[in-house]
Amino acid sequence: MPNPEIAITVHSPPNNTQSRSSEDFELVRYPTHTSNDWNPSHRQEELPYYMTEDTSARRRVAHHPPGSTTPQHGGEWADEYDGEGKDVYAKANAFQRYGGGGRVVRRAPPPPPASIREFIQQNLEHVAPAVYTLLSCWTRYHKIGKSPVVVWDEAHFGKFGSYYLKREFYFDVHPPLGKMLVGLAGLLSGYDGTFEFKSGEAYPDNVPYVAMRVILATFGVLMVPLGWYTAIELGMSTRACHLVALMCLCDVAWLCISRFVLLDSMLLFFTFTTVFGLSKFHNQQYQSFSFDWWFWLTFTGVSIGCVSSVKLVGLFVTALVGLYTIEDLWNKFGDLRMPVRTQLRHWGARIACLIVLPIFVYMASFKVHFLILNHSGPGDAQMSSLFQANLVGNDFARNPLEIAFGSKITLKNMGWGGGLLHSHVQTYPVGSNQQQVTCYHYKDTNNDWSVTPRWEEPLVDLHGPIRYLKHGDVVRLVHEPTGRNLHSHNIPAPVTKLNNEVSCYGNATIGDQNDYWIVEVVDDLHRGKREKVDRIHSLTTRLRFRHFVLGCYIRAANKGLPEWGFKQIEVSCDKENNIDDPYTYWNVESHWNDRLSPGDTKFYRSPFLRDFWHLNVAMMTSNNALIPDPDKEDILASEPTDWPLLRLGLRMCGWGDLQSKYYLVGTPIIWWGSTISLAVGLLAFCTYVFRTQRRYVDMEPREWEHFLYVGKIALFGWILHFFPFLIMGRVTYIHHYLPTLYFAVLMAAHMLDHFVFTARRLSERTKSILFALVAFGIVANFWWFRGVAWGMDGPINDHWGLQWRQVRRTIKEYTLPPLYHLFPRSFYF
Repeated sequence: MPNPEIAITVHSPPNNTQSRSSEDFELVRYPTHTSNDWNPSHRQEELPYYMTEDTSARRRVAHHPPGSTTPQHGGEWADEYDGEGKDVYAKANAFQRYGGGGRVVRRAPPPPPASIREFIQQNLEHVAPAVYTLLSCWTRYHKIGKSPVVVWDEAHFGKFGSYYLKREFYFDVHPPLGKMLVGLAGLLSGYDGTFEFKSGEAYPDNVPYVAMRVILATFGVLMVPLGWYTAIELGMSTRACHLVALMCLCDVAWLCISRFVLLDSMLLFFTFTTVFGLSKFHNQQYQSFSFDWWFWLTFTGVSIGCVSSVKLVGLFVTALVGLYTIEDLWNKFGDLRMPVRTQLRHWGARIACLIVLPIFVYMASFKVHFLILNHSGPGDAQMSSLFQANLVGNDFARNPLEIAFGSKITLKNMGWGGGLLHSHVQTYPVGSNQQQVTCYHYKDTNNDWSVTPRWEEPLVDLHGPIRYLKHGDVVRLVHEPTGRNLHSHNIPAPVTKLNNEVSCYGNATIGDQNDYWIVEVVDDLHRGKREKVDRIHSLTTRLRFRHFVLGCYIRAANKGLPEWGFKQIEVSCDKENNIDDPYTYWNVESHWNDRLSPGDTKFYRSPFLRDFWHLNVAMMTSNNALIPDPDKEDILASEPTDWPLLRLGLRMCGWGDLQSKYYLVGTPIIWWGSTISLAVGLLAFCTYVFRTQRRYVDMEPREWEHFLYVGKIALFGWILHFFPFLIMGRVTYIHHYLPTLYFAVLMAAHMLDHFVFTARRLSERTKSILFALVAFGIVANFWWFRGVAWGMDGPINDHWGLQWRQVRRTIKEYTLPPLYHLFPRSFYF
């Protein structure tokens, strides 16, 4: 665009001789040099007002090819460059003219093709990703049915898929979307859901495990083109896009995890789609509220909902989108030219598409989960009693409604993820050495208790009038299988030392006042407040049990007992009278009394929101309980600090000579190179900031903006996915790093792009040679390690040459075969 002509009128100086301050003058910013006024023949530039010939700061001036009008990037030239003097962090004009942070200009779409030749020419850019997709199909599907046995976590997720086909309710620590897709893969493959998926067991002929693996491996196939198109949207050069696609294609860890009936391929796929949607939306910011802008914002929201519905670690990429959105809205808040109404529209769009829509997708997955699993199954006890009463095959709704003395009952803790009050013949090895009382999540006869009067009261007359249980009644709870009384005394609980121990003591003739419990009604889920509860109902009435002597309350708060307590939940007597503590709430779940009539099903309605919230809290509670067991060594576990430098991997199956062996380990060049690139990117950023402070100009504003944009996506994405594992108490494995690796791969391509492929001081020949070397290293490294993903046959010692790092020897390792050091320590266990 030609520069406008400017007319300047010069007047005589004013006659007044008074001194004037700087406020009397308009501050004129020193204009940045743009492509329109740049002359390649000029070796001297006019210095700004703050520089002199003697003390001037050195400036890095780009050497542009003769005849060019704008700086070069990726072999293409921009038609214009906005040089309005904005600082390097400004985004408004870059959005308006370039559609994002990339350095390549976004051109208008071509007209519809009039011939096949024009169609091919217009779509040549899609040839490369199509080839990569075909190669991805080959790597993911090749020998996918080689191992005819249940491999690693196929034992879990294949079984969960079976539950969907049988429509039996189960419980797991992960959200349901991924497992529903496993069930769908089984349905499409013709699987009937009858196989038990026991670890290491051979698949029978009626289980189409190959078809199921192929369907789920398709998610892994699509990771490769997604990587390519995301790199395009991030403004990387063609060479960098090839490297991103190659790393997605050739990493053996991504390859291996995608070839089995697992959730990780879906988690990775939706992580990739979320980053892709974010980058597409970013490039539509120059045309806010257009159709494409709305489409990609909505796409990102749906993708967030999907990735969070597969595994809760999907919340990490959600946090990345959240940080981007906060920065974007903050920049818009600082744009004084933007009307308040437009600001509010931007806020409303983000809230609707990036908060409300993902929550809706997440909740919808649970709604479908509940609709499909409407039969009683192994996970019933994790849910509320009301929820269980609505499952087909459950007899709760046929049980008597009102509780009476002499009734046999089970008591369900109403805390999140609460289990059933339980006892067994084993005794405490500490404290009173009396019979253990625990909370247990599975149904058996050791959960049965009878409601019995106090010692000084007569026994229940089975032929006399029925005495219904009410608020304030004092009862004994007798354990049906052993005949002992629920008991507490002034002895510390085994784990929660501030609470009193709860045990079973005595028998039908031996006992004392420490066996007495006062029944307190909290409320009723159907009838409301306690004042409206005349008789205690099963399932709906919330109760507390206060000790008659000590005044403490029975509590089960998801704290596990040691091995001597079979890792079951500790039950203690809480001295604090916290009426709002749900872990002191109980309800009668199962109820048997031949003298009472069955209940009315109208009392057994369980609202979706309550079930949804209950299941999510139970999932998170159970997930946090997956802590390392101090009593035994988990030879497959690893620390997060082991992952970036690929210190060890994970054995996925048995290690016999006659079976195919798989080992989850990354490609060293990709993992090490991407880890190094994170440090290089951070160092480069700090260096540029220091140089900018010293008045060096290394990049034009648009280039600096692009460097920051891609770097922030990669670095913060990596940090958000990696650092939470450092503070988690749960046990961790190397596959937890696989979503994190994607952001390290983007950083590696970004650094190579910045320092090599778009460097102005390197010739095209040098760039091509360096690209060829890196690409060859990635492919060759994949080919050397392909066996760990495609399956290794025969004795492990026959697979020589796979040593990629020395491991520290331990006493245990000296007992291994001579070639143990070919793999990391956990390879053999």
